[in-house]
Amino acid sequence: MTKLIHVAVGIIKNTHDQILIAKRAENAHQGGLWEFPGGKVEEAESVFDALKREFEEEVSLEINSAEPFMEIHHDYGDKKVFLDIWLCNDFSGTACGAEGQLIEWVELDRIDRYAFPEANKAIIKRLKA
Repeated sequence: MTKLIHVAVGIIKNTHDQILIAKRAENAHQGGLWEFPGGKVEEAESVFDALKREFEEEVSLEINSAEPFMEIHHDYGDKKVFLDIWLCNDFSGTACGAEGQLIEWVELDRIDRYAFPEANKAIIKRLKA
């Protein structure tokens, strides 16, 4: 039986109304595709704490506050994910690919030019609604 992986995902917008996306490492699950930053929620860690930790580790941003946006359960066949998605408009720092990954600030009307994992498509649809 495939284990469910709980993932904290952040949708972060800058003052230009652009959304931060990052490219997954080629050797990662769904490698080479773009994603909204985040990562696994550790045991006994709150989703907000996981979000803060992952953003510091991955893109060098400090999340000051965030609010729940939506939840997605998706089965890739080889991996099941529970995406716990939060909106983050209050942050500090300058985004960079702290793990060597590409990152981009993208306007919502240009986001369709990027290939995302299947589970992320519902996030994009809701953002555009």
